[in-house]
Amino acid sequence: MDRDLSDALSRFLNYITVEKGHSQNTIESYKRDLTRYISYLTDRDINSPDKITIHLLREYLSELMKQSLSVSSIKRYIAAIRHFHKFMVREGLTDSDPTEYLETPRGWHRLPKTLSFTEVESLLKQPRENTPMGLRDGAMIELLYATGLRVSELIKLKPSNINLEVGFITAVGKGGKERVVPMGEYALEKVKQYIERARSTLLKGRSTPYVFVSTWGRGLTRQAFWKIIKKYTRLAGIQRDISPHTLRHSFATHLLERGADLRSVQMMLGHSDISTTQIYTHINRERLKKIHAECHPRP
Repeated sequence: MDRDLSDALSRFLNYITVEKGHSQNTIESYKRDLTRYISYLTDRDINSPDKITIHLLREYLSELMKQSLSVSSIKRYIAAIRHFHKFMVREGLTDSDPTEYLETPRGWHRLPKTLSFTEVESLLKQPRENTPMGLRDGAMIELLYATGLRVSELIKLKPSNINLEVGFITAVGKGGKERVVPMGEYALEKVKQYIERARSTLLKGRSTPYVFVSTWGRGLTRQAFWKIIKKYTRLAGIQRDISPHTLRHSFATHLLERGADLRSVQMMLGHSDISTTQIYTHINRERLKKIHAECHPRP
């Protein structure tokens, strides 16, 4: 019985080509992913499917998670590996399939990037509030951090969505679902200042249904706000690459660090499933582990 993994891969690729009739793109994807997998095993002197254990599989997936791969890419790798192992069992190349015990990656998420409170403070100080654009930018960044809005929700805010008297906004999220989120005093004041002192100047007599407008008197695009964040990140001296969504992640993380309950954060973020919100508790655990390792005399 030929138990060589390279030969098994050749037979597998022939199987999905001839018997399954997969497209060339699909075949190339399987070949690329499984060649990488087999190379990993070969580097560890594993050349037989009988020697592949669930522990080895988990180590491989852990290595993938440490690299700059999206979760969807890792799920694709897992699907290819599962298919490959089932094929080897069916063809009699091995008696066992270690992927039977491999946990489903459904709940996997890459830990999102967040800013420290000091970095947020520095970022919020950058817009020059003696100009209409500075007032607008300061209000948008402050509001994003204060409410955890998605950037798409921020740029689509209408005057009717903002209650300046009570200090709440009504955000329209995915699927048109509405949620009410408190603004906080800092954001409330900055939005007031922008509306009173800058918005009409930027509009130049034009009309738009949106609160935040460009110098052309139109609503801002996602790309335009992305550039705004990049500009102030650079001015704040923040070396890491961040996006508007980083402020949403920071909002949630900082709330939980200061004692907010998970259900309340879920409601403010507009997550339909609390398991999506739970990723921020993982961030806190990772941060605690790092602090322990750095500070404890016997880490």
